[in-house]
Amino acid sequence: MKGKSQSIPKVPKVHPDLAGFEMNIDSFGQITTTLNRDKLNTFLDKEMPEDKKRKSKKDESNEG
Repeated sequence: MKGKSQSIPKVPKVHPDLAGFEMNIDSFGQITTTLNRDKLNTFLDKEMPEDKKRKSKKDESNEG
């Protein structure tokens, strides 16, 4: 068939620390990943800015 090219799935650009990370949802709705949850949380804690709302709630809970 002319005019039809096979499309190659594009690989998204990711942070080097997350190279090879894949996330899927199975038929039961369970999320499966190729990266350990603790490693992912450590990465997010390091790379994501602190949430102002969450920070103020932590401050309030420490006061009383």
